[in-house]
Amino acid sequence: MRFEGERMWVGLSDGRVVGVPLAWFPRLRAASAEERERFEISPFGIHWEALDEDVSVDGLLAGRGDRRRVGGEAA
Repeated sequence: MRFEGERMWVGLSDGRVVGVPLAWFPRLRAASAEERERFEISPFGIHWEALDEDVSVDGLLAGRGDRRRVGGEAA
């Protein structure tokens, strides 16, 4: 996984690489590069403990971002 500008790129086990806009994930967008690098891989996706953020592979493939409310707006 890597971050470039306003995108997050995730390599999947089948060889595909999925690029999504950070605008889909406000917590990741607001995080520092160091905070973004502190993640764990789970059977379902990616987890950032300090940011309280979870990104599922299913959600990435379906084109879904963070569905929680952030700052009063639907993310």
